Amino acid sequence: QPQVAESGGNLVQPGGSLRLSCTASGFTLDRYAIGWFRRAPGSEREPVSCIWGSDGQTYYDNFVRGRFTISKDNWRNTVYLHMDKLKPEDSGVYYCAATLNMPYCSSGFPNTGVIGFDHWGQGTQVTVSS
Repeated sequence: QPQVAESGGNLVQPGGSLRLSCTASGFTLDRYAIGWFRRAPGSEREPVSCIWGSDGQTYYDNFVRGRFTISKDNWRNTVYLHMDKLKPEDSGVYYCAATLNMPYCSSGFPNTGVIGFDHWGQGTQVTVSS
């Protein structure tokens, strides 16, 4: 049974940094893309970034480009989201999910939305506040 599990969420001050982890089980990253998504209070789940496990190709939402970095460790079957220069608007529950389908983690990201991603985790809370 393919599963993913997020960890690393915390309370952090504006301008601070945090690293989230998404660990996969029941499948290996080399055939999948892993996406990170944020659900702010009162909002829908929105795409943040995604990465292909095979070649490391990455895509970002413009709001986080230059501040967040997505990376992978295939040996640990884990994808990371390094978040720097955090803003209060970055607060929310962060989820990761997997997809086998090329169009959902490609140059069309994040406009492709959350459709096409499967095997969602339970989420990890990130709060950016002073």
